[in-house]
This record gives sequence, C-alpha cells and structure tokens, in this order.
Amino acid sequence: MKICVVGVGYVGLVTAGCLAEAGNDVVCVDNDSEKIVGLKSGVIPIYESGLTEIVKRNEKLGRLRFTTELKSGVDNSLIIFLAVGTPSLPDGSADISAILSVASDIGENLNEYRIIATKSTVPVGTHKKVTDIIKSKTQTPFDYVSNPEFLKEGAAVEDFMRPDRIIIGTTNPAVMEIMKQLYSPFMRKANRILFMDPVSAEMTKYAANTMLATRISFMNEIAELCEKTGADVEQVRGGIGSDSRIGRAFLFPGVGFGGSCFPKDIRALIHTGAEYGVEMTIAKSVQQANTNAQERFVKRIKAHFAGRENKTVLAVWGLAFKAKTDDVRESPAIYCIKKLLDSGMKVKAYDPEAAPAASTALDGRIETFRNGYEALDNADALVIFTDWQEFRNPDFEVIKTKLKRPLIFDGRNLYDPNVVKKAGIEYHSVGRK
Repeated sequence: MKICVVGVGYVGLVTAGCLAEAGNDVVCVDNDSEKIVGLKSGVIPIYESGLTEIVKRNEKLGRLRFTTELKSGVDNSLIIFLAVGTPSLPDGSADISAILSVASDIGENLNEYRIIATKSTVPVGTHKKVTDIIKSKTQTPFDYVSNPEFLKEGAAVEDFMRPDRIIIGTTNPAVMEIMKQLYSPFMRKANRILFMDPVSAEMTKYAANTMLATRISFMNEIAELCEKTGADVEQVRGGIGSDSRIGRAFLFPGVGFGGSCFPKDIRALIHTGAEYGVEMTIAKSVQQANTNAQERFVKRIKAHFAGRENKTVLAVWGLAFKAKTDDVRESPAIYCIKKLLDSGMKVKAYDPEAAPAASTALDGRIETFRNGYEALDNADALVIFTDWQEFRNPDFEVIKTKLKRPLIFDGRNLYDPNVVKKAGIEYHSVGRK
C-alpha cells in the first residue's frame, strides 16, 4: 500500500518506519529541510530503541523515502497520515495550526481520491475542521479517519508492531476495510482494531492519557501519606496492583510524570471541558498533584542542605522524562534541577541519551559527563531522576567512595533500602521509611 506521512517527529517517523517494515511504500514529508537532508544521510533526529535500524534498512530497500515536497506525497499515496505537532498554547488548549495548515495544502494538491488519517493528538472536533478546510480547497472526494497513536516513548516501535489496540475513527465501511488491511500485519496474534466515530476516537486518546496520568499522581499522593504514617509504598503498590480490577501498570511512585503527551493532553482536556461548560475536576487535580510531587522532592533535597546551598554540589543521574528516550520536554528532572540551581546549588549530570537536550533546556547551567561515575566526584549527594536500566544495579562501593558524603536521593525507588543501608549510604526514596 502507498502511504504518505506528514511530519517526522516521534509519531511520524515511528509510524513511517514500522509501516515500511510491513512492506508498504512510504514517503515522509516535512517542511524542515535540514531534518530531511539528515534523514537522507542516515541521521535519525530522535533516540528511540530499534528505530534507527528500521529506518536505515527500509530506506536502503527503497520502501522509505524523505522529501519536503508535499505534492509528491499526495500524488503518490492512497493514505496520508498527519503526524505534525500540536503543542500547548498559553491557555492550555492544543495548537492545531500546523494540522490545519497541512490540511489546506493537501486540499490544494488533491486531484484523486485519498484517505486523510490524523495520527496527531488533536482536540475533539478537529475532524470537522480538517474536513471543512480540505472541502473548501477541492472538489475531489476524500475520506477522513481519526487514528490516534498510543505509543510510549522508549517503547514506541514495540508498541506499534505489537499494539494493545488500534483505534479507527470512521463510519465508512469501505474505509474500515482499507484501514483493516493496512494494520493486518500487526494483528497476527489477535484482532485488536476498534472502529468508532471520529469524535469518540479523538476523545479516547485524551481520556486514556489522563487516566494513566491519574494513576501515577494517585500513587504519588499515596507515597506521601505512606511517609507520614510509616507505611511502605512498595508494599502498598503490590497490594493494590494484585487486584484484577486495578492491575499493576502505572502504579510506580516517584518524582512525577512528564514528556510530550501527558502534561499537554491533560491541559487540552481541561480546556475542552471549559469550552463545553464541563469542569474537569479530576484532570485539574492530577495536574496539581504532579506539580506537588516534583515540589516535594525538591523541598526534601533543599531541606537537607539548608543554609549550605551555595556550597552544595549534586550529582544527577537521569535527565530525560523517562528511560529509553532523549526527550526532556516537561521532564521532572528539568523542573527540579531548575529549582535546585535557583537555590544556589551546582549540578553535575549524566544521562545516556538526553544530556545535550537537557543542557540546552537548562541554558548550559549544568555540567554533563559521559559516564555516571565521573559525575560523582566530590559531589555532596547523588540524585536520581530517571529509571535507566544501567542505574538499577550500580557499584555502591564506588558511589560511596566518590561522593563527599554517602547520600542518595532516589526519585524512582530503584533500590532496596536495606541493600543501600548495608553499603553504608544514607538513602532517601519516595514513600518509604
């Protein structure tokens, strides 16, 4: 099948690569000429496990191409995926100007029947706006599909190749069959395609992300209560996670959630609710609870070094908002480090992938290292913000030797407190004694 993907960010590039891997002929379009030139030269602009190999392999096989010419993609593809960014505006609403601009350009270049499918996360009602814009530019028939992505950064390729579900928002039976055929290679073990109307598909994406964020924020509040009462949040998490009605996923306490999806989508859902006169009280509470979790962690570190902030050097492990990605957008690490820097502390940091992006986000105010242990030299404490696999079983003797004082603040509960204590290191985690 011939496919066009507009936008080569996380969603677009993963979608294009995985569809090409399934044997489709895919052309990627982006107005960033530098990014396109880089992709043609084998430079992958994002870090995502397995993506580089897929992109390079399929480009070599001729199934994946990159261009800045939208007309070429429109002319030579049956399905055109919109995967451009929808960032937050100051009022919390999603900025869909890029989506509408691409829709207009597609309409001006549409000469044969096409299916326009939106992968980007867009507010409820966007399907109508896109449809109306294209209709205003052409008499050529087309169909619109709302096809939201459910990809976790760090596991996006795996999620696309083995999806929990595929949401197809259309009421046209013929289009349903085409989309079903497109996704059939990813449904070998079970058919997980759910068909619904475009409005419901758009709402499903926001509802899903807000629900997941709610679980995280709930556990962070439980963790704080555990600290006050003497309970162990890890035991509590195991207890409630064993309930089949609840399950174990997204019940890990920590320093809060971040990234390009949850914070943005919660803001957009709150804004949509306000537009329709519905106060999204739970979503607002989740938003506040997430901020509270980050503030609590910062407060704990600052309290420990009160009066000595200007003489304190912190070693930080982890800058990305989560492991297996170089994305620092709304990362709890960035939020907390800014607060610590503003208090007068210095930060020496390490992250396997996100150090350059984090240094830029923090205006070069941190010193970064190519090895986690190097960052420990003469630091007053180690602070962990991201749960990278390589952090899970460190050499505690080396940590103890390199730090001025054996002290760890663990924002991800990576270690057994008893093990760290036996190593002679003072250990502060989340929701545990």
